[in-house]
Amino acid sequence: MSQHSNTALGRWSRDHYLLAGAFGVLGTVLIAIVPGFANAMRPPEPTAIPLSTIELPLPRPAASSGVAGPRWQFVQVQPGQTLGSIFADLKLPAELVARVMAVPAAQNLSHLRQGQELGFELTPDGALRSLRFDASAERRVELAVAADGIDAKVEDRPIEHRIQVGTGTITGSLYADGAKAGLSVAAINEMANVFKYDIDFVEDVRDGDTFQVVYEELWRDGQRVGAGGVIGATFVNRGKRYSAFRYEHDGKVEFFDETGRPLRKTLMRIPIEFARLSSTFGMRKHPVLGRMRAHKGVDYAARTGTPIMAAGDGKVSFVGWRNGYGRAVIIDHGQGRSTLYGHMSAWGKEKVGQHVSQGSTIGYVGMSGLATGPHLHYEFRINGVQVNPLTVTMPKPEPLAGVELARFRAQTAPALAQLHSLEQRHTRLAMR
Repeated sequence: MSQHSNTALGRWSRDHYLLAGAFGVLGTVLIAIVPGFANAMRPPEPTAIPLSTIELPLPRPAASSGVAGPRWQFVQVQPGQTLGSIFADLKLPAELVARVMAVPAAQNLSHLRQGQELGFELTPDGALRSLRFDASAERRVELAVAADGIDAKVEDRPIEHRIQVGTGTITGSLYADGAKAGLSVAAINEMANVFKYDIDFVEDVRDGDTFQVVYEELWRDGQRVGAGGVIGATFVNRGKRYSAFRYEHDGKVEFFDETGRPLRKTLMRIPIEFARLSSTFGMRKHPVLGRMRAHKGVDYAARTGTPIMAAGDGKVSFVGWRNGYGRAVIIDHGQGRSTLYGHMSAWGKEKVGQHVSQGSTIGYVGMSGLATGPHLHYEFRINGVQVNPLTVTMPKPEPLAGVELARFRAQTAPALAQLHSLEQRHTRLAMR
């Protein structure tokens, strides 16, 4: 060992040796502890789960015959279609039509309705297997066709009659405000038709008029299938209240006011629907002749072809061309009253001497004779003298009496109570 080394070692004291020994012991301890600590921080090894394999049989595939099943085809009847034309469109044999029509349950098919739905179950080769249709709202018929005959199955489908109510105020038009009140178009039309003897819904209705309606809806299998009609209604027109209640009398369904008097007057003021008053009764400048002369009737402008109704029961006294009136009809209603209808585009089927009922179609709107546009010229005559049909007092029918009146009041009491409740509620809301 060199002198330099001996000198360096000689410099270590007893304290130096003690410190070196302590560091050595500490290092040894750390070397032993750290691997164990690291192993403690590792996640435990997952325990191995023993697995076993089970063979499961696969489901057998469905046997395929290679033949497609029958299919349904639905047809909605179009205007002018017959059962024969529909069968021809489906390439079904014509002789099959006669076989189907020979089945008593299929008699309804002789007069198909536009929009009516027919269901045809066809085989893959196009042959008819069965035919299904609704004979009425409550009956469905299914005809099973076989080589040896046709079997009919009639299924009853009960209709549920639901009572609905609607109330509203006129702010624009009867149809718009009726729709806001939840009324169907059918219910609005019937309400207007019920009150037409007293209210001109073209000229008389004003903003602020109110109405309340109790009506039926027809439901089947949770779906609405039609309107059942108005049961009762009130209409306040220019401050005057009118009421109407449905009631069957003498085998006919009619409408009566609360006192039991029929709303149906002996004569109608307005024998046309969906028209507007275009010329009133009195002096005016004739639109064709260009000079002042008396206009002895009222004019209702409407589309060509709009049906014209008989204003009341009576006998046809004239059908033909009548000077400036063009194609015209005159009806004698008895007791000196008669009505004239002019400027028709076509007459109805009625002949002179034939009896007509109120509301029956006697002709169609046109512009024959001295006319500048399609309209109905309507005259009301008493003993041959023209009077204003909009202001003349119409004869009133006799009201119900005795036992019939008692039955009417008992039958209409629920609808009357509902209408009163609707009116009170509507009044409270209007006052807020």
